Amino acid sequence: MLPRSQPFGSERMTFIVRSTLFSVMVSCCVPAFHAHAQGPAPQVRPAQDVDQLIRAGIEFEKQRDWIKAIQHYEAAHRSYLENADISRRLLICRLHYDVIRRCNDGSISNIINRVSVADALELYSEVLARLETSYVEPVNLNELIRGGTAYLEVALTEPGFVERYLAAQSPEQIEFFRTSIHKQTLANRITTHADARNVVAEAARTAQQQLRIPPAATVMQFVFGAIGLLDPYSSFLSSSELGEVESQIEGNFVGLGIALQPHEVPLRVLSVIPGGPALEAGMQPGDLILKIDSVVCEDVGAEKAADLLRGPDQSEVRLVMRRTTGEVFERTVARRRVEVPSVEDVQIIEPNEGIAYLKISSFQKTTAPELDEALWNMHRAGMRSLIIDVRGNPGGWLDASVAVADRFLAEGSIVSTRGKNGIENQNYSATRGGTWQVPLVVLIDHDSASASEILAGAIADNRRGVVVGETSYGKGSVQGLFHTKALSSGIRLTVSKFYSPSGRAISDQGVRPTVAIDASNSEEVRFVAKPAEGHVALPPTSTTDRTLHAGIEQARRQILTAQVTRN
Repeated sequence: MLPRSQPFGSERMTFIVRSTLFSVMVSCCVPAFHAHAQGPAPQVRPAQDVDQLIRAGIEFEKQRDWIKAIQHYEAAHRSYLENADISRRLLICRLHYDVIRRCNDGSISNIINRVSVADALELYSEVLARLETSYVEPVNLNELIRGGTAYLEVALTEPGFVERYLAAQSPEQIEFFRTSIHKQTLANRITTHADARNVVAEAARTAQQQLRIPPAATVMQFVFGAIGLLDPYSSFLSSSELGEVESQIEGNFVGLGIALQPHEVPLRVLSVIPGGPALEAGMQPGDLILKIDSVVCEDVGAEKAADLLRGPDQSEVRLVMRRTTGEVFERTVARRRVEVPSVEDVQIIEPNEGIAYLKISSFQKTTAPELDEALWNMHRAGMRSLIIDVRGNPGGWLDASVAVADRFLAEGSIVSTRGKNGIENQNYSATRGGTWQVPLVVLIDHDSASASEILAGAIADNRRGVVVGETSYGKGSVQGLFHTKALSSGIRLTVSKFYSPSGRAISDQGVRPTVAIDASNSEEVRFVAKPAEGHVALPPTSTTDRTLHAGIEQARRQILTAQVTRN
């Protein structure tokens, strides 16, 4: 495993990843939230359009379908960045979703059940200190208390929280407390960490007296609120979540070795990792997981079902599945450590022209050595131009993205980071050793984020290659991963923002392609040129992949330009 970062020390992992609402790789990702703009500036539209969007979102809220509500408001937010009503509705839905997620996290329940209120308050004090020293922006203690109060108020409306901690209380008692607690927590101006801790301690005592809520449960809502409302990427991490983030950076995890369709039950298998236990058990993409041991997936929901797939190394899980043919079958699969490749689909896609292709699915500790092996293999196979596909890549380890860019840049800036303190102000530049001069095309889309944007921005700004596709996601911040002293948990915290070599901020802007492709319009798919005789199969979905074919055309032009230059 990657060496653990020490609390309040200089050693800690730095990573940049666009987190998603739901972990699609079992035991690989940690859910969080996002709502960032991409593409050109939004158009000004009539006010009635906003009203219609909000009404549609409220219908999802009434159904308590928080996932669809979040997706709806995120789409609306991208069109109406400055609309306060949409932003507020989005925030409320995120809070509900996060409360539910944490109620289903056994690690959080263990914390609340086993720790004293003193230990929980010590964790809160540690969080405040970490925010003051490391968070990219100055923090306002009054706003942190406001965020914790909001988490507590929302928790009091969620059935899972009420069932666990308030089963003996009447709805009237709960509602009275919920609508009055903010008067207590926000009554005085808070100027010191001790002030904030005292307010949280008093709120915990009041909740225990009036509703018999365990004091640690109340304090933890203030911990969640202090971090979770700072930005879409900062979050408190339970012990299980912390392990998942570290595994993601490391490039391995304990699990079955499958990727799942988000938010869907029965659980649908999207892909099966080569060499993993799921593949050995005969699982295939498209399989539906109906039961996990004795639990019916539809009875507990997608997130809880996915959580049941996790477990200790060498433990077994019994699955009842249905194949796309309708066949229902059962398998017992042993969980074990699975190596997750980050460089995939390595091939010469146009042998006669020497056009090579590879996909980087994430940036992790193994990415650079995997890339080196792929480059040498394709070089020996006759590579004359290279297409690197980072579409859908959510990011990953900062150092890995810099190392990949450095493979193709002999000199110049790769990326710069700027934070609150000097340690976060870094300039990353290319080195001459081992630079590949092969003509380069980088494919991006609106889901290419953070570390992917560092690579694309470095290639574009240094005019090292052609960037093809859609404007990227626009996630331009760097997170640090910190272990806490008080409990076996962690903090994922935005510590800096990053800028492309030209000095342009990536946040909310993204990287704009050299050659723009509207990949959403699949009806206009055309082959850019007749495939060369003897070409091999392109990556999956290439028959409708306008971006890939545009990239191939750019690679052909690069080869022709290189020939003319030599002559």
